[in-house]
Amino acid sequence: MNHLPDLDHATLMRRAFVVAARARDNGNHPFGAILVGPDGKVIMEQENGFLPDRDMTGHAERLLMTRASKAFPLDFLRKCSIYTSAEPCAMCAGAIYWAGVGRVVYGMSEHELKALTGDHPENPTLDLPCRTVFGAGQRQVEVIGPILAEEAASQHYGVWVSS
Repeated sequence: MNHLPDLDHATLMRRAFVVAARARDNGNHPFGAILVGPDGKVIMEQENGFLPDRDMTGHAERLLMTRASKAFPLDFLRKCSIYTSAEPCAMCAGAIYWAGVGRVVYGMSEHELKALTGDHPENPTLDLPCRTVFGAGQRQVEVIGPILAEEAASQHYGVWVSS
């Protein structure tokens, strides 16, 4: 059983939304993630990293987990939480699992994201809940979400449909 602290999920989720908005302002897809330590303080932030190299695996969560797993020991990461503007895809859920983070809190679901992005070639969304991915693992990952889904979705308006 994870012994994770009670945190202000709405405030921390909105911080992830700020990172997602910054990604959009920087010309990237509007996704953002933050890593929160056991004391409730943000210890890392990560924007989506699709550009400049058109890295289809440059999702904010995956990039953040690569950085976190290099910077912190597994015992520490098990006490941490990742807040992400959208539900982690299967790739990102795998990265979170392998990095060892104990809790995931997300804004809008993959199902909602797929409805927004449609068949956009830069985001061929997998409608696969992260709970399903984590459920196949050997350790528990607490999942909270969707929360503030409408605010999360608003980051994507005007991005995925060409005019």
